[in-house]
Amino acid sequence: MDSVATIVDWAALAQTAAAALIAGVGIAFAFSVAIYGGTRFSELRRHDGGAIAVAAAAAVAIAGLAVSIAGVVAGLAAMLSG
Repeated sequence: MDSVATIVDWAALAQTAAAALIAGVGIAFAFSVAIYGGTRFSELRRHDGGAIAVAAAAAVAIAGLAVSIAGVVAGLAAMLSG
């Protein structure tokens, strides 16, 4: 069992798995917020929801999309740096 312990760095493996889980859930959540904001924006514009509500829905959609894109770019930068 000692030879396996020297071949596999279990701490680094666990850290990588945790980071992948957090990033995957985080980006999926951010993109779902973007979809929700876009859908709400479209719905409010169609049914005359008021300028403030429409602007808030658009802001939610843009923020969710920006976080999603930032997460993907950060992941690509991390992969390409090392």
